[in-house]
Amino acid sequence: MIFFETIVDNLSMANALTINEIQSQYPSEWILVGDPLTSESFEVQSGEVLYHGKDRDEVYREAIELRPGTFAMLSTGKIPEDTAIVL
Repeated sequence: MIFFETIVDNLSMANALTINEIQSQYPSEWILVGDPLTSESFEVQSGEVLYHGKDRDEVYREAIELRPGTFAMLSTGKIPEDTAIVL
């Protein structure tokens, strides 16, 4: 079983993109990232792009359908200056 898990892990790593690659390949889009590798402050460093699109709700619906174990949602668009962000 360990051999199979290692193969699956290596396949996931082969499909992983860095955050810079994601931002350049998917400008101004919402991105569903599977198995994200994060920094200590939980900033996404890399991961596998599972789905992407211009419509945030569409990407969220795809996340519900795919049900990835560990994932992150990213936006590669610019935030308008007059936008308030609530955490």
